[in-house]
Amino acid sequence: MRIRTCLKCFSVCALSIAVFSTRNALYAQHLPTPQEQKRIDEAIANHIGDIPDDAGPLAKDLSPTLTPKAVRAAIRKVADWELQRSQPYFGNEWTWSVLYTGFMAASTATGDSKYSDAMIAVGKKFNWQLRSHLPNADDQSIGQTYAELYMQKHDQEMIAGTRAELDDLIAHENDPAARIPWWWCDALFMAPPLWSRMNGITHDSRYLDYIDREWWRTSSLLYDPQEHLYFRDATYLNKTEPNGQKMFWSRGNGWVLAGFARLLQYVPKGDPRREKYVQQYREMAARLITLQGKDGLWRSGLLDADYYVLPENSGSALIAYGLAYGVNEGILDRKIYAPVVKRAWKGLLSYVYADGRLGCIQQVGAAPAFYKSTSSFIFGVGGFLLAGSEVDRMARSQNRK
Repeated sequence: MRIRTCLKCFSVCALSIAVFSTRNALYAQHLPTPQEQKRIDEAIANHIGDIPDDAGPLAKDLSPTLTPKAVRAAIRKVADWELQRSQPYFGNEWTWSVLYTGFMAASTATGDSKYSDAMIAVGKKFNWQLRSHLPNADDQSIGQTYAELYMQKHDQEMIAGTRAELDDLIAHENDPAARIPWWWCDALFMAPPLWSRMNGITHDSRYLDYIDREWWRTSSLLYDPQEHLYFRDATYLNKTEPNGQKMFWSRGNGWVLAGFARLLQYVPKGDPRREKYVQQYREMAARLITLQGKDGLWRSGLLDADYYVLPENSGSALIAYGLAYGVNEGILDRKIYAPVVKRAWKGLLSYVYADGRLGCIQQVGAAPAFYKSTSSFIFGVGGFLLAGSEVDRMARSQNRK
């Protein structure tokens, strides 16, 4: 009897050791590489975000109920925390400009001008200029905020520099040395929404023509017509996850889906080019909802959710934003997609801390990676605020019925 008991205990212990070893192996696979750690350290030094060991308790004063009051309370909580924390360090890199799109959306949703006023200060700080001459997509991205402020204030100074740069880019488009300008999928969030806004301001079709040429060049390179998802860039076309599936990054696909939403805002409904964007947007949306976790969120690696245990909230927020916009505009079927958005919003709120920090945001990168639940970076907050603005529209529509 004692021998049997000992053998049983031995078997249990052996199983526990095996499980522990497996978990440790998985954890080790998720640890940041030296290169990733360097990027994390640089981001923290530049005040783009941080990863504390303890971020305190989670918020208990937020409700996932889809009412304007509840949604706006969540928007304000996260926006106020981020504004107070980051305003002294505002920059003009893409990480910041994504946050700025969120602040603009938060101002519209809440009716509070303090967020857009802070963006006017950003424009003045950088003399309403883009980050570089003949800028890449990342360096163009701050122009989205300049353009939106111009639409409110009608001050030509706000867009003159940006328009000049876009015109120069068109002029240099056929240079023999030019590469595909939007060669990474993130670029489809960073640049096309600026070009479409410039079309909305000027009614100059050259800007939509440019988008149409370049978007579909990028799509032909990076869009998988079977999976209906985007690879991050051409170096990932043959990379796979530990389970053997293709490697599709949630934030990368969130960039694209959110890029569609922000692009379509300023592509006229009668424009013959619009339907092609809508078709791919719907294909992506239909695929992404099949990959939503039970908690309403998406994992960093979309096709290997078991490996990436924590949800990734920058990708999840951008996907939620893209889906909510489609519901609000009647592009996506409300009966199918509204419940998905509601689950995503509830999931996002479960990672808001008592002080307003939004956690579980993967650091700067280009592929699925490991991060802590306390990890918070400004671009993910920007995505959350964008999502909140469209969830607020859903709530207002729902409460009018």
